[in-house]
Amino acid sequence: MKIVLEHVTKRYPNRNRKIKTEVIAASDLNFEIPDGQLIGLLGPSGCGKSTTLNLISGLEPPTEGRIYFGETDVTDLPPEKRGVGLVFQNYALYPHLTALQNIMFPLQNLKGENRPSKQQMEERAVETAKLVQIDQLLERRPKEMSGGQQQRVAIARALVKRPGVLLLDEPLSNLDARLRLQTREEIRRIQRETGITTVFVTHDQEEAMSISDSIVVMKDGAVHQIGKPQNVYDDPVNLFVAKFLGTPPINVFTGEVKNGSLSIGEEAVLRVPGAPDGEVSVGIRPEGFVPDENGAFGCGLDRVEIMGRDTSVVFTHPLMENEQGRAVISAELAAGLSGDKVRFSLKPNKTHLFGPDGERIRFDI
Repeated sequence: MKIVLEHVTKRYPNRNRKIKTEVIAASDLNFEIPDGQLIGLLGPSGCGKSTTLNLISGLEPPTEGRIYFGETDVTDLPPEKRGVGLVFQNYALYPHLTALQNIMFPLQNLKGENRPSKQQMEERAVETAKLVQIDQLLERRPKEMSGGQQQRVAIARALVKRPGVLLLDEPLSNLDARLRLQTREEIRRIQRETGITTVFVTHDQEEAMSISDSIVVMKDGAVHQIGKPQNVYDDPVNLFVAKFLGTPPINVFTGEVKNGSLSIGEEAVLRVPGAPDGEVSVGIRPEGFVPDENGAFGCGLDRVEIMGRDTSVVFTHPLMENEQGRAVISAELAAGLSGDKVRFSLKPNKTHLFGPDGERIRFDI
């Protein structure tokens, strides 16, 4: 099921009655989610991710704009008529019902000719439980299951109606690190097996990048960039997107471009042909540093952290946004680092320039 948002805006009255301006939770959302893909809505808390999900589900009506499922305008349809499955952060399972009864519950609420027989309900619930690999737990109640098992029950309950769209609102935030990894892999497997169009809301960029076909990066109710995760990481449109994506985060310095040369402080660190002269913010990904005795860029060496296959070099620089930065290099290259100074060569494709407004400044590589 393709989902299309056409200039969708959601405004709320200000809680402070003395302030007449409205709060904009979603601003002119205008994008398409292709049929059968898993899309990650990604951004910091309060950016409008959950509001967007609620607009798609029908839990919230838009103030302006239209929403389409395929060629059908669903803007004015209630949630129960949109054919969506919802999975919430807190699972929302009924504690007095077994897993089987929780999964069957949406089917029991169907009316008329759409309501299957009791046997059909049980068969469909068991079939869905097998899909999420909890068919051995169907007689247990929620308190008798782990967090990951409860989450699978919630996903099965959303899928049992065979919806055209599956909506997941931060479904992994209550799980520990190992369960988060395991469950997100399961969500991706289930999505691929069912082919259902899925929207996954999270503030965790690693989660979104690892399982999504495409990501939608949001801030302050607006979409900043849409694309395949690796493409957005490698080619951010502005400083916000560059800083939001990446672990460790991008290192940001104050620099200046003059005559096609980028300088940070007194050092000319990189040729940037095609970039206009002026002050810039310089974003360098951790993997964009190459230790080089004759490198153009010098930093203070704080420490070297061994992480197995790779090594993290923690450095300082007076023109850096944060107190410390990180370069991720191979263990072989780190072997010769010592003292209190380190010099780097910079990879042009991992170095990004941004203007005073935060927008990307491109140069020839």
